[in-house]
Amino acid sequence: MAFTKEQEALVKDSWNVMKTDAAELGFKFFSKILEIAPEAKGLFSFLRDSTVPLDQNTKLKSHALKVFKMTCESAVQLREKGEVSVKETTLTYLGSLHVNKGVIDAHFEIVKQALLLTIEGAVADKWSPAMAAAWEEAYNHLADAIKAQMKFERETAGASAPQ
Repeated sequence: MAFTKEQEALVKDSWNVMKTDAAELGFKFFSKILEIAPEAKGLFSFLRDSTVPLDQNTKLKSHALKVFKMTCESAVQLREKGEVSVKETTLTYLGSLHVNKGVIDAHFEIVKQALLLTIEGAVADKWSPAMAAAWEEAYNHLADAIKAQMKFERETAGASAPQ
């Protein structure tokens, strides 16, 4: 499905509200992922055996900010670029990393749910079904690009993983 001008406006408007608090929102985003799927903690080396409280884990905070910003910025640029705008080297890295960590399609749905809940909380009264649909569409484009790269990585390596 094409990302419409109206969806682009909703995503840009909400990102403009959120980007000044990206570090805090990134942390909330990852906290929601772990709240929805506590077992996801095992996918992150900096969380797996850590006894540091999440809100004091600097590696988590750094990672959460990077992921949140990349997700939101790729969404903002989606219509303008006509595709997910992530450096090819980044996409290659993400595909390889996600395959190596054992990420499956269901994990992307959890991340989407956490992203939408985070954005809803951040924009409060601006949130609407149309905004939810815009962010979901944008996220799906990014997730599809990562999943396509994961498929390529598996095929190239001759590996197979559950879907």
